[in-house]
Amino acid sequence: MSTSLRIKDNKENELRPVKSDFRCVIIKAVWNEHITGALAAGAQEHFKKIGVPEENVSLVEVPGAVELVYAARRVIDSERPDAVIILGCVIRGDTPHFDYVCDNVTLGTARLNAEGRVPVIFGLLTVDTEQQALDRAGGLLGNKGTEAAEAAVAMSNLSVAFPVR
Repeated sequence: MSTSLRIKDNKENELRPVKSDFRCVIIKAVWNEHITGALAAGAQEHFKKIGVPEENVSLVEVPGAVELVYAARRVIDSERPDAVIILGCVIRGDTPHFDYVCDNVTLGTARLNAEGRVPVIFGLLTVDTEQQALDRAGGLLGNKGTEAAEAAVAMSNLSVAFPVR
């Protein structure tokens, strides 16, 4: 969800989970911790703000972005949460490594979502500079972790509205 297209927040229009026992797992890469930590804090703060009990939001840490998809699969298989959020940050460098990492995480996340078991929210920042990442992790452009939490609730609610038969 683009920050510039977001509707202004107000108490009456806040999206809340349909399920009273909504559970979400946040999977955070520790690579670029100063950025991913801010993203996770934004997501956790949003869940707290809308009344999700702290014990219903788990945090799992993995070394880097590529490991996010594996961790998401394991969490889905073992925990069966209502939503999973993956958070990472890949900053473009001078080698094609950026492209390989971004492609693998994007395709892996798409594959998990296509299975339709649990919504996996893509919270991987793919930026050219560290400043661009900071701007999206609580800076000038808001916090993409907060937006990921909003998406997790929306997709969980969609899963309740359209259950698999």
